[in-house]
Amino acid sequence: MSLPRPTLLLVLALTALWGCASDEPKPTEQLFSDVQFDVTVPPETPVAAELFLQGPSATFGGADGRGLALVYQGGRQFSLKARLPKGTAFTYAVRMTAPTAQVALDAQGAPEPEHTLTAQENEERVAFTVERFGAEGGQTGARTVFIVQVPDITPVDARVWLSGNQPELGNWNGAEVELYKAVDNAYAGAVTFAAATGLEFKVTRGSWDTVEKSETGAEVANHTFTTGGHFERVSVGVKGWADLTTPPPPPPLTGDVRYLRDVVPQDATLKPRDVIIWLPPGYEADTARRYPVLYMHDGQNLMDVSTAFAGEWNVDETAQALVESGQVEPLIIVGVYNTSDRIAEYTPVPFPPGYPDAGRADVYGRFLIQELKPRIDAEFRTKPQAEFTGLAGSSLGGLVSMSLGLKHPDVFTRLGVVSPSVWWADREIVAQVNALTAKPALRIWEDIGTQEGSGAEAETVADAQALRDALVAKGWVLDDDLKYTVVEGGQHNEAAWSARFGDILRFLYPAKQ
Repeated sequence: MSLPRPTLLLVLALTALWGCASDEPKPTEQLFSDVQFDVTVPPETPVAAELFLQGPSATFGGADGRGLALVYQGGRQFSLKARLPKGTAFTYAVRMTAPTAQVALDAQGAPEPEHTLTAQENEERVAFTVERFGAEGGQTGARTVFIVQVPDITPVDARVWLSGNQPELGNWNGAEVELYKAVDNAYAGAVTFAAATGLEFKVTRGSWDTVEKSETGAEVANHTFTTGGHFERVSVGVKGWADLTTPPPPPPLTGDVRYLRDVVPQDATLKPRDVIIWLPPGYEADTARRYPVLYMHDGQNLMDVSTAFAGEWNVDETAQALVESGQVEPLIIVGVYNTSDRIAEYTPVPFPPGYPDAGRADVYGRFLIQELKPRIDAEFRTKPQAEFTGLAGSSLGGLVSMSLGLKHPDVFTRLGVVSPSVWWADREIVAQVNALTAKPALRIWEDIGTQEGSGAEAETVADAQALRDALVAKGWVLDDDLKYTVVEGGQHNEAAWSARFGDILRFLYPAKQ
């Protein structure tokens, strides 16, 4: 029996549609979820706090691991992004490892229960607040925490004290309880008093000559508070200081310093950043002379204490003195500011699970080589050839300097590999050296301090020696084109790198004889 023509056409159409649909590939199910963790910390959290999410699984560090590192975002927020397998239950807790070891506590001072998470979506966000931090076993009893907001005119290196009417406050001696720098541009400190203690106090910067004042410089009444014999916070807002009526001038920079502001990379995955440029003495006087260039990472930490995270390298003062004394060839130093994507940009390869966005050093390198360097060469009198161009940095900055130098010896030939993070991805940088089929013409400074931390992610002498030995095996000669230095007592900070920056310059850019 034949079908009526309209019915036949409908059947054929449905059959065609069904066949087309069956030919289309099914979408691939994403097995992992990109989870954004946003943690709001208590106002007394030190600004230099090192916070981790830790748990029993390997993803969160395991029983003996440090866990996933949270990054300070400003205000009272720390964040991280982790790639977690879907459908897997995780437990984790927030822990502080520095400046002291502490755990998250609830409002009553008991250790906070572990958080649980089972990710289901491709992207998820987890946000929570830590009430306070304290000892592993909890913290009960009296504890008065002072949170002091200071005005913008406060010097960046200010030291702030409380002085008041109790022995714990110095009986009005001008400087008794020194506060530490806390998050959200505050200072904080804790004192223990008996219950029902009547407090009167003021905030000073060390003496009555630098005591807090109103915005107009007038006296302010004593702050008062009666303690309750339990954990409590006292918030104070300082409006002015006795000795300061206008904002302090920016810290002086030594020599001729220029800026490129808000440089926008062509790759939209890279964030805009500032660039600071130090020019050698006589740059403006001798307009025919051209200069070698040293590019450096973490530019905000090099010359300007007002932008430095934890002190500066004093690059401008050191370079100025060495060039003027004839110990170093006159050169241009270019400091490239980092961004919140520092770990991603300074690492050559991914290193899951704790760093899901890592391994973007090649993208960062293309920005340096194809965009920033041509601009510097166009706007300043440089010697653009590779034999005059260097790259230097510390920690992950040392790692990325070594990696980019190995990959681009046609661009960079002088490398400052300072306290390098050789540990990254199971010493992958050593594997890069071992894979070389020919020794590139690189002059390399490598150093390490003997006290650069502990734990799985610490820079160690053993790691640095492994990199040194790999370089020597490929033909570098110690004290010739490879300078390897172990600094006894050297720590992993800007002060330590500042102390040896002069030696780094003398080796990489020695004065011409």
